[in-house]
Amino acid sequence: MFDLKKFSEGTALVTESSKVSYRELAVISEKIGDAVKQRCLVFLLSTNSTAAVAGYIGFINRRIVVMMIDSELNSDFVKILIERYRPRYMWLPKALRENYSSYEETFQLEDYALLSVNKENTFPLNENLALLMTTSGSTGSPKFVRQSYENILANTKSIIEYLNIDSKERAITNLPLSYVYGLSILNTHIYSGASIVLTEKTLFQKEFWHLMQEKEVTNLNGVPYTFSMLERLRFFRMKLPELKTITQAGGKLDYEMHLKLADYAERTGRRFFVMYGAAEATARMGYLPYQESLKKCGSMGIAIPGGRFELVDKDGNSISTQDTVGELIYFGDNVMLGYAENGEDLIRGDETNKRLETGDLAKCDEDGFYTIVGRKKRFLKMFGKRVNLQEIEHILKQKFNLEEVACTGVDDEMKIFLTDNKIVEKIVPYVSEKLTLHPSAFVVKVIDSIPKNSSGKILYHLL
Repeated sequence: MFDLKKFSEGTALVTESSKVSYRELAVISEKIGDAVKQRCLVFLLSTNSTAAVAGYIGFINRRIVVMMIDSELNSDFVKILIERYRPRYMWLPKALRENYSSYEETFQLEDYALLSVNKENTFPLNENLALLMTTSGSTGSPKFVRQSYENILANTKSIIEYLNIDSKERAITNLPLSYVYGLSILNTHIYSGASIVLTEKTLFQKEFWHLMQEKEVTNLNGVPYTFSMLERLRFFRMKLPELKTITQAGGKLDYEMHLKLADYAERTGRRFFVMYGAAEATARMGYLPYQESLKKCGSMGIAIPGGRFELVDKDGNSISTQDTVGELIYFGDNVMLGYAENGEDLIRGDETNKRLETGDLAKCDEDGFYTIVGRKKRFLKMFGKRVNLQEIEHILKQKFNLEEVACTGVDDEMKIFLTDNKIVEKIVPYVSEKLTLHPSAFVVKVIDSIPKNSSGKILYHLL
């Protein structure tokens, strides 16, 4: 998958204190792969570190199946996953070693250790299975997406093509590698001979922005939550001379923030790409070419190279008329094999036939550009009226200048979650009037914080 020796003397990884060449990364990743020896399932508890990256590359190159798990995931839950999937090994930070003291350590490198978990009684693996990733909605559940080698390679090549990634690019790990968007950044940069700055620092720390400047990062990638924080951090005034490209995925960006970023990019001679994706499609399905970012503000664009979109109505019939809302269907070689909920599922083959029902509602304009208007499941029937919860969140954010708001509920009752108790009394009258519905249809709850996963997506199932 990754021919590291092809780029030999080029810089692959940059840490705060050192650089790792492609030649060195090849040696390290091969050592880790050698320690596992056979094709089997390995749990990789990931951090933004050299050993984690090298482990992932070594396993993929040796056709060892990897389950990517956030190292911050509760160890009790990891143990539930061990029971369900019976991995042969775990590759994890030494700092977490004591949580799994019953397992034998067979190898270590830098700050990581390899633990032997199940010597016998492991599950058989499908020959095409390469990677297991959590879906955006499956935090706290044992459901994973089964990705093949073809999925990873097809999506990696496609992203490289439309973003025009080459060996001169340099990214930074502000997204976790256990998140499909974060991992796709690693895949595309390593495949292209580009480099990645490894850090556990967050956007909220000055050290992160010092690294952006000092290490000459050329592209910044984020989710909607990332960009909603940028104004507070005075991003638009920062001096980042090497920054050339900004990409956004992981959910629909507010129209106003899309416009602001597109305008900023045009004024400063940078490229801003809005992208659309899902773990079920390995990473990306659509993108908005940066040249169209202002003109098509609010749109997520067109299908990636090698992919295709189609809209269908509620009966599954294809929609050919422009600006008509339907469910978005995606076709491409990057569509997953299927889901796994336990170890018995790892032998399963392709169950999607390269077709993905996204669950998103969209429309297509006269130029063939798609705009997401909401989720099939994020609509409520409120006394006969169809209400888009995503739209209500957006309206409330704009009206009351809110940083955080989340809407859920059941038909005929909407629940609105806030973290600001100063405006509680204003919310229901406003929404009631806006939707011309009785105030009794709305419930406002004030909570300490809106629950989110590691990539900043709201966990509506917890609400």
